[in-house]
Amino acid sequence: MYFTEFKKLIWLATPLVMAQLAQNTMSLIDTIMVGKLGDEELAGMAIGSTTFFFVLMTFSGVLYAVNPLVANAVGANQQDRIPRIVRQGFWIGAIAFIPAFILFWNSESILRLLGQKENVVRLSSQYLRAISFGLLPALLSVSLRGFLEGIAHVRPILFISLAGVGMNIFTNDALMFGRYGLPALGLVGTGIASSIVYTLICLITAGYVWYCRREHKIFSELHRPDSAMISELMRVGIPICLTVVFEGCMFILATYAMGMFPDDGQQLAAHQIALQSASFTFMIPLGIALAICVRVGNFAGAGDREGARRAGRVGMILSVLAMLPGIIVFTLFGKQVVGLYIDLSLPEHQAVMNLAISFLLIAALFQIADGLQVAASNALRGLKQTRPAMILTLIAYWLIGIPACLLLGFLIGLEGRGIWFGLTIGLAAAAVMLTVRFEIDFRPKRD
Repeated sequence: MYFTEFKKLIWLATPLVMAQLAQNTMSLIDTIMVGKLGDEELAGMAIGSTTFFFVLMTFSGVLYAVNPLVANAVGANQQDRIPRIVRQGFWIGAIAFIPAFILFWNSESILRLLGQKENVVRLSSQYLRAISFGLLPALLSVSLRGFLEGIAHVRPILFISLAGVGMNIFTNDALMFGRYGLPALGLVGTGIASSIVYTLICLITAGYVWYCRREHKIFSELHRPDSAMISELMRVGIPICLTVVFEGCMFILATYAMGMFPDDGQQLAAHQIALQSASFTFMIPLGIALAICVRVGNFAGAGDREGARRAGRVGMILSVLAMLPGIIVFTLFGKQVVGLYIDLSLPEHQAVMNLAISFLLIAALFQIADGLQVAASNALRGLKQTRPAMILTLIAYWLIGIPACLLLGFLIGLEGRGIWFGLTIGLAAAAVMLTVRFEIDFRPKRD
């Protein structure tokens, strides 16, 4: 039975993993291309992109409920619920866009209050204003993806994500460096390019769902909010949102902390390189975790508790194994990884190179914990046990991880390395607690 589940999970997870890698490749390409502009631009992007993706993931958190709710509806053979779920996801995404857009356009003063250097504040705020227009289509795409994932129709997600990579390379090159008669906009061009790509991806995905999955009638009656379904999405999604916030805060505070050390932004630039690299390897267990959520959700919707437990366990094992290549690469080929972002032959890049390599060595330590925590979290999500996951991540990241970052980075004086050790401690705590909580959910109940 476990081997059969392993094969089914691999079949479902493979296109999702590839889609996640393709999606993250867009950020990777952004970082690599911005690295050619200089350390100052790379530091500006570190703050700007971290802020954007934190806000995007925060508001997407509620919309992540679309996946397990659709999967549960499929397992329970309640097909009429599926379009209602997705439509209300659109409404939530549109409402969430408004405060986020305002935040981005007022980011300059906020970043100053957070103690960031003036040149970094200027570049980051310009980037955030440029990319802010892509937030709404990005949020709408989350609901569309959740629908396709929930019905286990995931291969179109892969092809659309791959197309997004090509569009990202073209628009970045055109707007950053001034190709095809366009002005060279530098870091601002990266933000505009991302907005264009997010919009195109949303339109392509919506077109596919409208034309190829028309039996679900996703786009019918969009003008009618469904208060009951919005309440259910919020009930499941708000704990997911807060779970994302608790983890995201640890990483965004780590990034802001890097910008407070007394240097010329070398630690912040090195942090961006290492974080982007670790984010890329994280896409593999994240894709597996999305498949875990679907499989566990299907079994839970059908009332098959043993199948749900089996799917969760197999997924967690697979996620851990998937992180082993990242450990090898970061440990043995750290210099080559850093060389993808900056020219190692330039003397002015030596400090950034040495710091980034040291951060990658620490990133190798938390690979397994990172893979396990996202797998266990999504297994609980498939069971709609989102509130326990929220509480445990609050403890792991805010009561353990963030204090560890501050203690090791500032009080003990390890600076950037201390921040990365703190991240490792927080992720390890989350992995242990979430895994144990998943197993507890299947203990025999006492009479």
